[in-house]
Amino acid sequence: MRRTRAPFFIALGSALILLSNFVDELRVYQGAQIATYVVAISSVILLTGYSGQVSLGQGAFLAIGAYAAAVFKNTFNIPIAVTFIFALVIAAIAGAILGISAARLTGPYLAGTTLALALGIPSIANQFKILGGEQGLLFDVGFAPKFLGESFTQYKWFFWIALTLALISTWLLQNILRSRFGRTWRAIRINRTAAELLGINAPRKQVLAFTISAAIAGLAGAMLAMTISTVSPSAFPLALSFSILTGAVISGIGTLPGVLIGAITLVIVPELVDSLTSRVALSEAVSANLPGFLISTLLVLTILFTPNGPIENAHRRRAKKREKP
Repeated sequence: MRRTRAPFFIALGSALILLSNFVDELRVYQGAQIATYVVAISSVILLTGYSGQVSLGQGAFLAIGAYAAAVFKNTFNIPIAVTFIFALVIAAIAGAILGISAARLTGPYLAGTTLALALGIPSIANQFKILGGEQGLLFDVGFAPKFLGESFTQYKWFFWIALTLALISTWLLQNILRSRFGRTWRAIRINRTAAELLGINAPRKQVLAFTISAAIAGLAGAMLAMTISTVSPSAFPLALSFSILTGAVISGIGTLPGVLIGAITLVIVPELVDSLTSRVALSEAVSANLPGFLISTLLVLTILFTPNGPIENAHRRRAKKREKP
């Protein structure tokens, strides 16, 4: 199975970093947001698109990773790179614990379990003083290294960190999905009974998928906390889980290369709404609900016209053209 080469991601990262020098601060900040959503959406694509496990509460693992990063950073003042590693590891442990139970659940039962977790996380956070209660915790990644110059802004530092993490995680995940593990997860999703008859231990493989997915989501949570500089229950509402799932469907739930499409959609739609409301007098209720309405509309259109995602559909069209004499 062909592997995705690291030089491609290095070249892409270098080009984006160079581009960040020619855009304004808002675009740089949005770039960090897009990188965060890329990581979050990829965790859903692994879990649902490949292993066939439906999660309606992926935001819970983002919250776990964010809180882990903030607690370790504030308590021990560890380097920022180690902070993100802690976020990933703690979220992976939580995913493994839930995954052991999830391996015995299917369909709506699993979806309901993850949904309950997403609903319960804010209440749990409020019960522990170390987690900051309703006010939450500050999460400061610090200033950029001095050798980058005094003109190097904080938003650009966010972007560099988020871009690096997104490229590394996407490269690793792409190679995992193209390996024996990815083929095994697909086999379980397509026909679990047939996969087990071939000797595949489906529950164990699904726990592994849940663990890796939770780890990636935890990393995304720490990245999100970095961009808003805080971790609180209000930063990880249930709507976040639904947005990430929607982004995965728009991207193409069964293909990782389209993840950028969903990430850009989740960042650009609210900005378009803000631009519209500044030009057209709309009520506060309409302005507040319009982003969700537009994203939901895109979700419906995607399911109707490109159910496999635009990237996968493009691949199929090219394949059909090659088959024609």
